[in-house]
Amino acid sequence: MNQKTELTGTVIYPNDPEYKQARMNWNPFTNAFPIVFVFAQQKEDVANAVKWARENNVPIRMRSGRHALAKDFSQKNGGIVIDTSQMRNVRLDKTQGIATVEAGIRVGPLVKMLALEGILAPFGDSSTVGIGGISTGGGITVIQRTTGLISDNILAATVVDANGKILHASENENPDLLWAIRGGGGGNFGIITSYTFKIRPAPFQVGIFQIIWPWEQLERVIDVWQRWSPTVDERLGTILEITPKTDGLLRSQGIFLGPKAEMENLITTLTDVGSPIKVFIDEVTLPEAIEFWAPAESLFDTQNTSWSSTWVEQILPPEAIEAIRSFLEKAKGSESGFFFLNSGGAMNRVPPQDTAFFWRNTKYYMEWNAAWTEESETQKNIKLVEQTRIQLQPFVTGSYVNVPDLNIKNYGQEYYGDNFARLQKVKAQYDPENVFNFVQSIPPAPVCDHRHKN
Repeated sequence: MNQKTELTGTVIYPNDPEYKQARMNWNPFTNAFPIVFVFAQQKEDVANAVKWARENNVPIRMRSGRHALAKDFSQKNGGIVIDTSQMRNVRLDKTQGIATVEAGIRVGPLVKMLALEGILAPFGDSSTVGIGGISTGGGITVIQRTTGLISDNILAATVVDANGKILHASENENPDLLWAIRGGGGGNFGIITSYTFKIRPAPFQVGIFQIIWPWEQLERVIDVWQRWSPTVDERLGTILEITPKTDGLLRSQGIFLGPKAEMENLITTLTDVGSPIKVFIDEVTLPEAIEFWAPAESLFDTQNTSWSSTWVEQILPPEAIEAIRSFLEKAKGSESGFFFLNSGGAMNRVPPQDTAFFWRNTKYYMEWNAAWTEESETQKNIKLVEQTRIQLQPFVTGSYVNVPDLNIKNYGQEYYGDNFARLQKVKAQYDPENVFNFVQSIPPAPVCDHRHKN
């Protein structure tokens, strides 16, 4: 055995004063007690951490924004956490139409910075999510009907493999690896230290809107929203959010990559539903629109949360909407609820097998979550989320790997559809010993055994 590898970067052990802060995550339900954290400053620190973990037989977890929504994804008791959050360099090349982005920058600061440069980059509704984690699971965003998913914009990446070797993935080098990280979920094939993204010019004006209705009108609002939003002008991205009955908020908002006057026309279908309490419409610059969509938020939530997610390919019938209502009557607090986001457009023009992200025939995305603070409420809330998933099962398809649900047993099929088998082959090629394994990771394809059994 050659010289033992030393950990480099900022290394934090359990007895260090920074340890308590290092193990905090956005969803406190996912917190654990790793034996060491490495905050990498450069890709070599990541490579050294992987080699050290292999030599010392320590399980590896990786993290960029601390937004993993389920246990065991970004940290493990007794494991090493390789954290890229201090690697935040961005290199913009407008002539080539690309941005090379280190994996630690958070989505909010990144897209705001690019917007100020006149660049439109895909963003979601949370400013503190790390670009490292969101990108490889697909990366749904309010402008996905124009830009495609975040993963659709990945042109290349730098990846540290299971041997601590630094690889480049692009159309010309390791193309299978590039295919896999465009939707194959975080942490399966290696640790990504930087991405090269395709970029596009920003629109000069952006329309934004927000509509609020009385909570009781949710059946009518869901039904009109679900029929209208998947086929509306592709420049319009819209969400629908409903908090539990106890909190009582029913809201839709949207972003239109064009002038307000055009948008106003497009949303009349929605403003005509029921009796809105509030209709807000404005025309803003892209940086202002991002601020409206993903306002600054605290890095850590105080509530434990359980999540599930799915894709909708057919309009939901009344009994599915009934299941949604029933969930919202039982869940508690403003942190719980249902969330809908329209798809279509550019996102659905990519054939399902072209990238690892499979769900290309959807009308919209849907997720629901239950939050709680008291330990005694844990099982009740996990069960409520799960029962709702079972009730919706006949009407929906698949789940979104970035919103993992540990109750899903056949998660390979559920997250990756018909791409799961190919993902297992890529896994076998780049991580045959399954070094990067966690609760719902992709297992390597079994090696065929051609010997005859007597």
